[in-house]
Amino acid sequence: MKEKLQKLKKNKVLKIIGKILYALLFIIVLLMLIVVILQRVTDNSITIGGYRMFTVATGSMTPQYEVGDILISKEIAPDQINEGDDIVYKGKEGSFKDKVVTHRVISIDATDEGYKIITQGIANPEPDPEITEEQVYGKIIYKVQILSFISKLISNIYIFYFVIFVPIALIIFRQIRQLASEDDEDEENEEEDKEEKDKVVDIEKSEEKNERK
Repeated sequence: MKEKLQKLKKNKVLKIIGKILYALLFIIVLLMLIVVILQRVTDNSITIGGYRMFTVATGSMTPQYEVGDILISKEIAPDQINEGDDIVYKGKEGSFKDKVVTHRVISIDATDEGYKIITQGIANPEPDPEITEEQVYGKIIYKVQILSFISKLISNIYIFYFVIFVPIALIIFRQIRQLASEDDEDEENEEEDKEEKDKVVDIEKSEEKNERK
């Protein structure tokens, strides 16, 4: 049984498969941590090259976007915003005050004071309060399917525990086991070297005895 396990450990194909699975697990955990950090810590204040990432918090845009979906927005000039575009903006009035909102443009007008925009959630019966171009973060250009799936998973505290902490624990355990395995291999190599040296010494002693005779 021990010999079979040793053969499995030395199997190159299994080693490659193990490394690939480990890398995938690491990437998944990393993506989850990125989602958590960006959505719960930065409050959407980070922009990279004009791009931002948002999480849908309500069902106002169903069925287009569901709660937990991760959306990517891109900064856009006001004169490029059209009716029917889904935009992200920061509210300033009423129940929308200081909230990041993702709704659809139902009208946009150019005035002497700049563009005035009215949006509405697909599932909402009434439009939002009018906003200005300065409130707009950007236009929604993409829904990240894999991150949306992960976001919905981690919204449940029990699933969050199993898909975040358990994989991290497994990665740490694997690293510790790997280090321990390397130490064991080093000890085995040292013992083998010692045995070889002892054999050489015994042979030399035996030869010396024969010479004396």
